[in-house]
Amino acid sequence: MQKDQQLSADVVVIGGGISGLTAAALLNNVGLKTIVLEQSAQSGGYLAKYVKNGFSFDTSIHWLNHCNSEGVVSKVFNIIGNDFPVASTQHRIKRFLGKNFDYILTSNPDDLKNDLIRDFPEDKDGIEKFFHAAKKMTPLFKRFHEYYRTSDTMNQFEKIKYNLTRLKFALPFIKFIKYSGKKGKIKGLNRYFKSPVFHEIFSNEPDLLSCLIPIAWAYNKDFQNPPEDGSQSYPKWLEKKTHELGGQIINNAKAKKITHKNGRCNSVIFEQKKQKHEILCSNVIAACDIISLYEDIMPEEYSPKKMLKKLKSAELYSSAIVVNISLDCPAEKFGLNEELIMFNKYELKQSNLDNPETPISHLSVFSQSARNKGLAPEGKGSLTIIMPTSFESHNRWETTTHENGNIVRGDNYKKLKQKYAEVIIDRLEEFLKNDIRKHIIEYNVATPITFWRYTSNYGGSMMGQKPGKKNSMLGVAGYKTPLKGLYISGHWAELGGGVPIAVKAAYNAALLVLKERKHKRFKEYVEVIRGKV
Repeated sequence: MQKDQQLSADVVVIGGGISGLTAAALLNNVGLKTIVLEQSAQSGGYLAKYVKNGFSFDTSIHWLNHCNSEGVVSKVFNIIGNDFPVASTQHRIKRFLGKNFDYILTSNPDDLKNDLIRDFPEDKDGIEKFFHAAKKMTPLFKRFHEYYRTSDTMNQFEKIKYNLTRLKFALPFIKFIKYSGKKGKIKGLNRYFKSPVFHEIFSNEPDLLSCLIPIAWAYNKDFQNPPEDGSQSYPKWLEKKTHELGGQIINNAKAKKITHKNGRCNSVIFEQKKQKHEILCSNVIAACDIISLYEDIMPEEYSPKKMLKKLKSAELYSSAIVVNISLDCPAEKFGLNEELIMFNKYELKQSNLDNPETPISHLSVFSQSARNKGLAPEGKGSLTIIMPTSFESHNRWETTTHENGNIVRGDNYKKLKQKYAEVIIDRLEEFLKNDIRKHIIEYNVATPITFWRYTSNYGGSMMGQKPGKKNSMLGVAGYKTPLKGLYISGHWAELGGGVPIAVKAAYNAALLVLKERKHKRFKEYVEVIRGKV
């Protein structure tokens, strides 16, 4: 890009993660010129991928939902083009592994139910009721597309109808909401089971609904592995479609300021290679960290101070430390297949989880190469180990802060993450009772600082704001801002996380732009998701 080049667009999208790229492609598809600003050299946000010595690693996906042929993510992508990457069905979903048990949830959940009844016949009635409660949720998740559109894009009559539909969706879940948090989950599980082992099996889950919903998804056969080229295939495809449809993506471009005229955004100033540039526009979609947007990028007089305070007190998804391991043999040698393994052997208080000298609980492990043989050289394999942890642990992981505000990762940071990785690998060998360490070619470690660098998310959050009573009462999720023409997308627009939510936010942000512009294809985009077109 030339220094003095004048840029203009109908819409500027801040953030080139899957949400920002989807919003841009949807708008380019109807003839609006869109420019995406991505602060990193590689687009994709958390859906990143790196290749080292022939091994490919996705950086964040554990599993996918709603990405099958009937899924709402596929419906949105199909608007952009029918050549989108296809996710494969995951049959072995989640394995619960503890000191005295080893169970697996598959795409036929009744197999797990029967295994539990076999081992705990005295809890047969409760097990039947538990799985029945999960199965009753399945029709609701199949109708997810009915709740995909935000009411901000509706007229008054549509809002009334939509709220009634949402109420019908929410009613089956309301009775479970009181079983939140550790005490609530214990109380909820006690409704169904007498044996204490069920508390160990579900010890990694934060509430009762989190125990039930994966089983409901499994009944719907709605778990998918990433496409053949991994999760990065989605942003790569969206980049390709954006360029084909006349859009533009500028990497290494950090949005600095949104300017306005008479209360409406009219340009975005960004910095690239220490040079500042301006893009004239009439709409902006912020698919970036919302705290940074309100504190640094928006005009100060339009930054919602009360909302900013609420956002900083919201319950966020944690960050994580992730160890990606290259093996000199297939991961299946150690009994690792496509499923995510939840280790439940240790019961520790959360305050102990960040101490490398103590046993680590809440480890999750899966093999990307077992899901897709092409992600590792022939005859070799890979493992990914995840441990939830805090961005603020160890004084932000023994980093320092430069005078310009940037986080500096020095020797202490490198030593700390190395120490964590060694302890985590030790625990993995202990859990699996094997000699994995002898087969490690190399490993790479990502900390909450790494994930923060991908997205700049407040508090290093993996996915933004959690669903739940507190955040619902705070009203922290939403698409509109006090500045006309500026809309929110990404994980901050909705409660919850993952690819379906990010794509949902993109779809709704694009709809809001089309509605504001009274675009002739607004109705078509609405009807496509409803299955009417």
